[in-house]
Amino acid sequence: MATQIQTVTGPATPDELGRTLMHEHVLIGFPGWEADTIRPGATRDEMRAVCRDRIDGMREHGVATMIDPCPNDLGRDVEFMADISARTGFRIVCATGLYNQASGGAAYWHMRGHGETSVSAMAELFEKELGDGIGETGIRAGIIKVATGRGGVTDYERDVLTAAARASVATGAPITTHTDEGTLGDVQQQILTSNGVPPHRIVIGHSCGTSDHDYHMGLVRGGSYVGFDRFGLDMLHPDAERVKSLLRLLQAGAGSAVVVSHDTVWCWRGDPLPPDSKFNAATAWTPTHFFEHIVPQLREGGASEAQIERLLVDNPRAFFAGEAPSLG
Repeated sequence: MATQIQTVTGPATPDELGRTLMHEHVLIGFPGWEADTIRPGATRDEMRAVCRDRIDGMREHGVATMIDPCPNDLGRDVEFMADISARTGFRIVCATGLYNQASGGAAYWHMRGHGETSVSAMAELFEKELGDGIGETGIRAGIIKVATGRGGVTDYERDVLTAAARASVATGAPITTHTDEGTLGDVQQQILTSNGVPPHRIVIGHSCGTSDHDYHMGLVRGGSYVGFDRFGLDMLHPDAERVKSLLRLLQAGAGSAVVVSHDTVWCWRGDPLPPDSKFNAATAWTPTHFFEHIVPQLREGGASEAQIERLLVDNPRAFFAGEAPSLG
């Protein structure tokens, strides 16, 4: 298992990560954004200014690293990430992978599947971006991103998960996932592990979309890390419930299996959010919200400073180092 982590500006070791937010986005573009020639979105200089502001705020709270798990089909721009990282000296890890069927680039891969096995094509792409670099950029992905939607895992999503598992086994790269409404993480875990991925190489993302403690503990007992990584998105699930669920995991001795973040999007390709969007109204949806508002609630609920620091430092380090979380 590799002990180095690929960042957009070069390799790092797990011990160098420091305080880490495990799921934030510099830039997102839903498939079809390029068709909107009326609203192309912010300029690169405008986006740089936004990113510098966000990073300055994170640094005030001691954050040194973030994972941007934008998959290939959501407007990913690794050269822009590398530019931001080089200008600020802030460490960013980018991803290879594909999003869910409803909101990602499934049409392209369905067409690829007519002439060859799409799983093989996807796995080849993921392995190339992890081992050799993304396109001609020379920038290597440091993690694989997969996703499922609502209601059940589609055949397409199962193919993506299978391809990600093949690439993970071949390269040793870890996997982070997207789930909707805190569901299907257990199915993701089963598909990935049945294809050879060690469970501790997986973060089941957005697990804080539900307050179901049994669901959370099932993922932890299955050996994976769980992402409480949507703090600030009250309209999807109340932060008060997220805090209660996180405290319950800490009290159950599962604190070594939780990583935290916000899933913020700093810049958009195009202009997908109307003025009355619930996301525009989410004033707490910032990459400093955890420190400013959630940490005090965790302290009030009985969490120790050591437990809080474990969420931010020890667990990201252990995940990238290939260490399994422990109960108790």
